[in-house]
Amino acid sequence: MADVSGDSDTEDLYAILGVSHAATDEELRRAYRREALRWHPDKSDAAPHIAAEKFKKVSHAYSVLTDRE
Repeated sequence: MADVSGDSDTEDLYAILGVSHAATDEELRRAYRREALRWHPDKSDAAPHIAAEKFKKVSHAYSVLTDRE
């Protein structure tokens, strides 16, 4: 599993979504939806380049955590 050192390549995917390592698929889905809306570049109050980067991280984390392989 990923390290939580702060390096963008090794960030904890669960922490990005704000869920525990024991999160269910439903909890992951809800967390993804919440964070995706929060960081969507068209909807976020953050600078567009920051929001886009956060949105990519959230999408990647969800993609990896919900992949059954």
